[in-house]
Amino acid sequence: MQHSARFVSLFFTGMLAVVSSTCLAEPETQQIPPIESRISEEKINDALSSAYKKYKNLKEGANANYIPALDKVDSSIFGIVLVTVDGKVYTAGDIKSEVSIQSISKVFTMAKVTEEKGIAALPKKVGVDATGQVFNSINAIEQHQGHEMNPLVNAGAITTTSMVSGKSYNEIWNKLLGYYSDFAGRELTVLEDIYKSEAATNQRNQAIAHLMYAYGHIDGDPLQATDIYTRQCSVGVNAKDLGTMAATLANAGTNPITGKVLVKPEDMPEILAVMATAGLYDDAGKWLYRTGLPAKSGVGGGIIAVSPGKFGIAAISPLLDEAGNSVRAQKAIADISAALGGNPYEATPYGK
Repeated sequence: MQHSARFVSLFFTGMLAVVSSTCLAEPETQQIPPIESRISEEKINDALSSAYKKYKNLKEGANANYIPALDKVDSSIFGIVLVTVDGKVYTAGDIKSEVSIQSISKVFTMAKVTEEKGIAALPKKVGVDATGQVFNSINAIEQHQGHEMNPLVNAGAITTTSMVSGKSYNEIWNKLLGYYSDFAGRELTVLEDIYKSEAATNQRNQAIAHLMYAYGHIDGDPLQATDIYTRQCSVGVNAKDLGTMAATLANAGTNPITGKVLVKPEDMPEILAVMATAGLYDDAGKWLYRTGLPAKSGVGGGIIAVSPGKFGIAAISPLLDEAGNSVRAQKAIADISAALGGNPYEATPYGK
């Protein structure tokens, strides 16, 4: 009987030691699977290839002609790039030809001001509502005395550019260009022919800047702000640049190729929200309804779109629809996102 009691005692003592050592052991580090394990490399390549082949011969739309140099851009350019949040790059078509970034630049100037002045600065100074009017509307300014804009229409964008800190034109400009380059992962430059053409025809933007200055939204020189804004729209980018910039937004503000942190993760939801509500000019609502993707277009022919936590995608084709958005780029991005489950609003019912 004594031997049995001693055996039971030793058994439970041993079990307690095993349990204690298990509870005190360091938990295993959870490995986050690469994006390809959730979206296969083959599926991504197939989606890009299919969209490129489907739309490469589409000739709908026309080059922007209100800026003379844009009318001369090769309308046959068509390239698509998808970059995953773990830095893998997938391409189709022409990924080397450069076009001017145009209004896509507004997203990154907005990000710069947010970085410098905090997330509350833009709603207070510019606003974040869709205006319901054209991107260069003067009526929208007069309606609310410069309030209720957003950083992706011209009045809000020029005001946002005026908010970038710096003691001189060159300091502000070099800061912006360096920031854009960090998003793209390479040194970007201005397409001088585009800049000269825009600077010679930007009288309406000058008027918009003076009006925003008159209503107290621009504190400095409105003409300097307009010129820097014009120069930022003239930066040359190719499809790979834009794809990397979009992927940086998808990766919570960190460039997935270089690893450089450019936006605080906690500030990304607000930036993406403005893109979602005002990114594609008058057709922003239609685009969001169709794809669910925060996006931004430019009249140079580029579009970037963001599937948060998954990938950024960009396409370039200078042929635009009546709203000023690339026809082929819209169609290609929508098809690719649908094939890869990019819509952030899509969900599977619990338990299925």
